[in-house]
Amino acid sequence: MGVEKVNFLWENKKMEIKLTKEQYENLLKLVYLGNWMVNAIRSGAEGDEQIEKYNEIEQYIFSFAKKFGLEKYIEFDEKYNQFFPTKELEQDPEIEKYLEDYNEEIFWQELANRLGTRDFVRKYGKEAIEKMDPEERFLKHQEFIIKYEEEFEKSGIENLEILKKLDDIL
Repeated sequence: MGVEKVNFLWENKKMEIKLTKEQYENLLKLVYLGNWMVNAIRSGAEGDEQIEKYNEIEQYIFSFAKKFGLEKYIEFDEKYNQFFPTKELEQDPEIEKYLEDYNEEIFWQELANRLGTRDFVRKYGKEAIEKMDPEERFLKHQEFIIKYEEEFEKSGIENLEILKKLDDIL
């Protein structure tokens, strides 16, 4: 099992980490997934800039791909002077599964949380909620969220409807 060195510059100090090819591959995938979570939702346009510190660390980690024999995952584009993930990395079944699981879980959590919060505020009002002690507020809020979680677990979006007519929305 070959070990390669990856050098990091940290506050003007270098740190050396020795990684096997397998460890580097896992790090590469982890960095790709992490940067995807942070920056995939950002267009890069003014006012919606990507978080550059994460792009920079991703570029740095990607720069070692050739040294570790993992060019199948990362390619360098001379025109843009940047490393990019290949289709093989983007379509890696493991990566796709993690992204699918993440998106699925976040969708249902956010939907239940937002609808539960809406209904909690409708029932008690903002003023009354502000006067509740933290434990009471948490427990009452959770009741609404849990009802939606249970409904979505049972029926998915089958019973979810928009009350406005489609013509009113469009």
